[in-house]
Amino acid sequence: MYFIDMVHVYVVLILIGFMELCFVLIGVWVVFPSQTTSSALKGAIQLGIGYTVGNLTSKPDRDVLMQDFYVVESVFLPSEGSNLTPAHHYPDFRFKTYAPLAFRYFRELFGIKPDDYLYSICNEPLIELSNPGASGSLFYLTSDDEFIIKTVQHKEAEFLQKLLPGYYMNLNQNPRTLLPKFYGLYCIQSGGVNIRLVVMNNVLPRSVTMHYKYDLKGSTYKRRASRKEREKACPVYKDLDFQDMHEGLYFDADTYNALMKTLQRDCRVLESFKIMDYSLLLAVHVLDQSPKEGCEPGQAGGDGKRPVAQRVLYSTAMESIQGDGKAAEAHTTDDTMGGIPAKSHKEEKLLIFLGIIDILQSYRFIKKLEHSWKALVYDGDSVSVHRPGFYANRFLKFMSTSVFRKTLSKSAISSSLVLCDRPTITLSIWSAVNGFKLYFPKYLLTAMSGDFAMPMIRHWRSLCYD
Repeated sequence: MYFIDMVHVYVVLILIGFMELCFVLIGVWVVFPSQTTSSALKGAIQLGIGYTVGNLTSKPDRDVLMQDFYVVESVFLPSEGSNLTPAHHYPDFRFKTYAPLAFRYFRELFGIKPDDYLYSICNEPLIELSNPGASGSLFYLTSDDEFIIKTVQHKEAEFLQKLLPGYYMNLNQNPRTLLPKFYGLYCIQSGGVNIRLVVMNNVLPRSVTMHYKYDLKGSTYKRRASRKEREKACPVYKDLDFQDMHEGLYFDADTYNALMKTLQRDCRVLESFKIMDYSLLLAVHVLDQSPKEGCEPGQAGGDGKRPVAQRVLYSTAMESIQGDGKAAEAHTTDDTMGGIPAKSHKEEKLLIFLGIIDILQSYRFIKKLEHSWKALVYDGDSVSVHRPGFYANRFLKFMSTSVFRKTLSKSAISSSLVLCDRPTITLSIWSAVNGFKLYFPKYLLTAMSGDFAMPMIRHWRSLCYD
């Protein structure tokens, strides 16, 4: 009886969530009907942000106070214009700006000047991106690759508002993070419908061909891309797909340590905010492959010109994990476009682009109920939704063992050689689990198969025969 009641409750909650999503999508059509829906919405976004950010420049700089996080400013923009607002060709709408002074501070922290922010968003038409997930959100990209504008549901916008004081404190302590960088929260009201928008950093530059894309959570339940997703020109794969297609991504020791330290710190921050069900958006560019073998660069638009590297501070993957600013600048060049150099298990040279996404999911009543229901039917530890502490630990374990791995330098391998009383070289890898032997002329290589077996075997052979 309890099981049946749980099923009924869970079905009702699913329907409520689906109706909320449909309301948002239908609302966009109601507010901006006709075939020009997309261009009208993009134009209203640019007009609203241009007006509010422009007016904000007249306010003097000062320290951010607690009440600043809860301020909401509103302006009405009629199509015929007014004494304060310009005329436009869109339906009348009201534009709301949340915590304008707090977000101005966030933008300044990342070196974003008001003129640059307005130029990126308002100078050229926004580029609409196809939605790779199931959220139903609309995504827009600025033409210079700097910012992503995403529509969010009411509960996500409300959660971000509550998150702002803690987010402010975390950014002050550590601006180098793989967490999303939020630069603005807005709302368009028209015809009784609210369309909420958040402006964030862009993780994947369009100028680089992404041969593989993954949405990784560290769980296994239904974590394989659907057949429909696989048929896309640029599919987004999931955890089980990654394990099938790769044997880990290999980094030098310093980069690996910096990456894992950043992930650990970010996951603890999310855990403290009771956030779970987030993902690591991971994109792989294979340097030796032709662009035709992956997703074409600039597929979402652009004029075909080679763009410059992103200007916003700490916006690239390499900058986000480096502890020293000079070290980050040394690695962020036009050749890498901010990607992190790595190698595959086949010794292919790679560039890795990544960031933590979808952090506006808190472990509230509905999520607790969803986990309870799935735990009754499936293995509770394998499903995506879980309590924040468990989720963070599982996420980190998957990233550190299945996704990211550390390579050893040639000098480190040489130092581990032990000459025996006969022409034999014995090599031991302390982190290994299972052993095997390889026989070569004059030498017996005793190695241990572990995270770094195949790359090291190639090094050992070169050491033996050089």
